Amino acid sequence: MFHKMNKSKKFTPGFISVLHTFGRDLKWNPHIHCLISEGGLSDDNFWRKVPHFNYTFLRNSFCTALLNELHSKLGNSFKSMKSLIYNHCKNGFYVHAKPNLCDPKTITKYIGRYLGRPVIATSRIDSYDGDTVTFHYNRHEDNKYVVEKIPALDFISRLIQHIPETQFKMIRYYGIYARHRENDKFLFRAISKEAYPFLLSFNKWRSSIISSFGYAPLKYPHCGKTRMLLEIYYNHRPVSLQPFLQAADSVWFSLPVRCSGSSTIIPYLLCTSLWGQ
Repeated sequence: MFHKMNKSKKFTPGFISVLHTFGRDLKWNPHIHCLISEGGLSDDNFWRKVPHFNYTFLRNSFCTALLNELHSKLGNSFKSMKSLIYNHCKNGFYVHAKPNLCDPKTITKYIGRYLGRPVIATSRIDSYDGDTVTFHYNRHEDNKYVVEKIPALDFISRLIQHIPETQFKMIRYYGIYARHRENDKFLFRAISKEAYPFLLSFNKWRSSIISSFGYAPLKYPHCGKTRMLLEIYYNHRPVSLQPFLQAADSVWFSLPVRCSGSSTIIPYLLCTSLWGQ
C-alpha cells in the first residue's frame, strides 16, 4: 500500500506487531495486534501522511502474504489447501482495523494494554476456595458477561500454555521502528538521551512497585532494613531461578521466599528485570 504511493521514494511506515495466543476465556486463540503509523518516511527523509487505509486491500494482502509464507514453508503439499482457502475466503482474511488512534492519551492506553498484557488481569479473578478458581469475562462475539468456575489445576493449565519458548519474541518492530536503520540519525527523538535511562528504570521491578504503590517491596516496614533474596522454595524444595527468568515474562507466582532475617511469601512478577534495582 505504501509502496504504491510512490515507487521511487519507497515510503516506509512504522508498525509494531504483538502476538497473543489467548482469548478472553484463556483458551488457545493465536492472533496478532498491529499498531501502524499513519504515514511513511521516504528514502530522502520526507514524511507523507496517510489518513486513510484501504481495508479491502488489507484483507486481501494479509491473506495472500500469509498463504504464500505457509506455501514456502510447507511446500507443494499445501497447494491444494491454499486453493481451497482462496475459494472459501473470497474477500480475504478478517482484519479488524480500528479507526484512527492518534490522540496521545488513546494511543498510550492502547499500547500499554496490548504490548505488556498478561493472560488475565487479577481484577477478572473473582475467587479461589482452595480447589476451584472463579473468573469472569465478556464474550467477544456478543459481549455477554460470562462467569466460569474451574478446578485450580485446569486454571493453571490454561495459563501456562501461553508461556512462550525461551527467546521467542512476542513483540516485533518493523519499518521505521526497527533498529539499526541508517535513516535513524535524521529522525527527531521524542525522548532525550538524558531522560531515557530514568524512564527505563521504571520498567524495573522494584522501581515499578515503588512508583505504582508507594512502598519498597523488600523493605521491612518497622526497622527499615532491606531484605536480601537468598533462595526461592516451592513445595518445600529449592527452585532454580534460571528457568523462571527465561520462560515467564508476564506470569504471576506467589512463592515462599527465604530472606535474611525471616521467611515470607511475596507475589512476584517474574520478568527479565525482576532483580533490577
